[in-house]
Amino acid sequence: MKFDIYGRFQVDVRREDETWIAYRAEQGKRTRLHDVIVPPDLAAEEIATYLDDVFHEYAGIGQTVEQLAD
Repeated sequence: MKFDIYGRFQVDVRREDETWIAYRAEQGKRTRLHDVIVPPDLAAEEIATYLDDVFHEYAGIGQTVEQLAD
């Protein structure tokens, strides 16, 4: 699942071995975000809200984290 983080960058979250792994997605490459730990029991539909909590310091007034179409 890809997410737009306030129009600043994109994060790709994938399920791997019963855990969620977050990557920063940039033109043609992904870099693992070791500092972003998504709880393994978090439902897929809750990830945007979780990322909004993690990255809120990047937000402008009224901005939210948006899931992108695959």
